[in-house]
Amino acid sequence: MSKLPQPLPQPLLALPRGRIEKALAPLLRRLGLPHAQDFEQRRELLLSTEQQDLTILRVRSFDAATLVALGGADLGIVGRDVLIETGSEDLYAPLDLKVGACRLCLAAPTEQAHAQQLQKSAHIRVATKYPNMTKTYFATQGMQAECVKLHGSVELAPKLGLSSHIVDLVDSGKTLSDNGLEVIETLCHSSCLLVVGRMAMKLRGAAIETWIERFEDAMRENERDEAGKTQTSKTEEQLSKQLPTDKPAM
Repeated sequence: MSKLPQPLPQPLLALPRGRIEKALAPLLRRLGLPHAQDFEQRRELLLSTEQQDLTILRVRSFDAATLVALGGADLGIVGRDVLIETGSEDLYAPLDLKVGACRLCLAAPTEQAHAQQLQKSAHIRVATKYPNMTKTYFATQGMQAECVKLHGSVELAPKLGLSSHIVDLVDSGKTLSDNGLEVIETLCHSSCLLVVGRMAMKLRGAAIETWIERFEDAMRENERDEAGKTQTSKTEEQLSKQLPTDKPAM
């Protein structure tokens, strides 16, 4: 019988690639961990770090939640939207990292969104990668949603005749606007959460608690830096108002 591979001796952090990875760069830099700019030079998915008590695994956002829930990773960073969609009872989120803020929204082509907020009907087809949240939302509206599950280019679904509506993450709203879509309603607000597997907490509780505290400390330091920058900006603005602007008489 083949033996199962042994777990890594140090905690493993599942880190989503892409948008979240970039949003986390200042925090990861503060922690002395690899961040988005480092990853551009390194193609491997499993990364050792200068911190000898942590290894990083770069994965897709939904995979981060799954890996932590099943014990493949000890900690992970996931969006609140992913945590709600997966609905796993094997995860708990001790810390909101307060970065990567966005909204999960219901949207439709602009002319349709203007014509109606949401016409009641027995059935509606929606393109999304959040079928559970989408069905739950429409159930509260007394409607049945048929979900077309897409992992990318969701905004194109109405143009291609795949759906009348979409449910997707919205940041600035530019992508929706560029594709002729408009938000009808916000289903939930999301930001990055540090999540921990319940089994990992039992097996590596002390090490995980240490990392939770490190993340908290790094967040406080970043907040102090941002507050300092804001104060400096206000001071510069006040000083600039004191500069002479009237043209001297000749």
